[in-house]
Amino acid sequence: MANHETPMIRLLSAALAAALLAFPFTFANAADTAPREPYGIALEGFAYPYPVHLLPVVNDGEQLSMAYMDVAAAQPNGRTVVLLHGRNFPSSYWAPVIKMLSEAGFRVVVPDQIGFGKSSKPQGELHFDNLARNTIALLDHLKIDKAEIVAHSLGGMLGVRIARAYPDRVAHLVLTAPIGLEDYRLYVPPTPTGKMIETEDKLTAEGYRNQLQTNYAIKLPAEAITPFIDARFNIKGSPDYPRWLRAFVSSGQMIYREPVAHEIPLITLPTLFVMGADDHNAPGRPLAPEALRAKMGQNADLAKALAAKMPNARAEVIPDTGHLVFLEAPEKYRELVLGFLGR
Repeated sequence: MANHETPMIRLLSAALAAALLAFPFTFANAADTAPREPYGIALEGFAYPYPVHLLPVVNDGEQLSMAYMDVAAAQPNGRTVVLLHGRNFPSSYWAPVIKMLSEAGFRVVVPDQIGFGKSSKPQGELHFDNLARNTIALLDHLKIDKAEIVAHSLGGMLGVRIARAYPDRVAHLVLTAPIGLEDYRLYVPPTPTGKMIETEDKLTAEGYRNQLQTNYAIKLPAEAITPFIDARFNIKGSPDYPRWLRAFVSSGQMIYREPVAHEIPLITLPTLFVMGADDHNAPGRPLAPEALRAKMGQNADLAKALAAKMPNARAEVIPDTGHLVFLEAPEKYRELVLGFLGR
């Protein structure tokens, strides 16, 4: 029977193994209903796959700490990759990609942006310019002159801002299922922050699971999504939860108020879009007029159209894949990214 194993079965097995590697703790089917041991709002109590360090930064006069992992290459090739995470995911989910890149000779630097993961949750608002400056400050601290940027989801918007503001510091840009390929203000009316806080606070763990599966067209087993649920809902038991919630909502306002779609065609760096064919994620779609909703989130087509306008870019679309491209199609992702980076 082993001789008749299909490539699809092997691919699904690899995806599940990668997802489990990213979260080295036990899953439980009843995770959504069992009592939750509170995490701190800097994800104290939530395991990361490599040691976490802290870099002091100042944003808008506020003293903060930026968490990051710095993983050495197995056999160094002298190059560094910076991984930029999405909005709903701690940077620990990059674990299989960190391993892939490290084994290929790259030093891998993996920050949690301010407002996310194990980094500080600020009192002030989040802005892409501040996050870009923080990321460059981290490279300066680590004495890295130039890096490869590999970004996912919201991290793609930040990667665009870094590539535009600091082109001399970036060698290649990989945008993995990025959001921000369209200007959401053209479809969605502005929403007051207070209303967003109220909506997010009412969300249940099961509702959040359904939201992730629906918005992201996730092709992974249900248990592989549980750590994302835990990373968010175990924080509710923290006395500092209101500050975490405000920072989380601020990141949503940042996506809406600070579009990058108009900047993407101006990028001259070598750029690769890696898109899931089934990924139609579009932040704010439920708030858009019903007649406009179907026009949003045509992400694979948007990526191909944008790449065609750029001097040194291409878009690759992986069939039967959703938003978590690197976990859902790890073998194809490895082939595309390492090939693009010149491995």
